[in-house]
Amino acid sequence: MTWTRITFDPRQLGGQACIRNLRIPVATVVRCVASGMSVAEIIDAYPDLEEADIAESLNYAAALAEDRVIPLRPTGS
Repeated sequence: MTWTRITFDPRQLGGQACIRNLRIPVATVVRCVASGMSVAEIIDAYPDLEEADIAESLNYAAALAEDRVIPLRPTGS
């Protein structure tokens, strides 16, 4: 999947997923939504954000949640 608003830069916040190189981590945006903040409240708190940034942050988080974890069984089991 291609992300147009999410950037990864190892020199910025340790390579965390950020919004458009703004040093606003995607995780921060997702936590704001999870805590019950409205889109307007998030944009008030982070004026550089746009509605599309919030939507893409949630889509990115959903894509990560779709990842499958397959446990390795110990040999001999």
